[in-house]
Amino acid sequence: MSVPAPRPDLAYYEAVPYLLVVESVERRGQWLRRAEHPELPGCVAEALSAVEALARLEQERLHMLRRLWEGGADIPVPRPPLRNTARSLATT
Repeated sequence: MSVPAPRPDLAYYEAVPYLLVVESVERRGQWLRRAEHPELPGCVAEALSAVEALARLEQERLHMLRRLWEGGADIPVPRPPLRNTARSLATT
């Protein structure tokens, strides 16, 4: 019987480069910027400017990852964390 690999720490998940989608959406006659990480269902933020939407999205992403990690839930990892990718590129 094999022993499962230890769960990565929270910093591992925070370094994952999730897909980012930014679009303009109309809400009640006003145009907003909507930013989301579709690989993290529900991780969405809207604001008047794209810069503010991205800042809010980053806060939401970190909050969501912490909540999932502390709850022991599975966290989507669609690609390797950035620090592992950078390390791999440096050694090639």
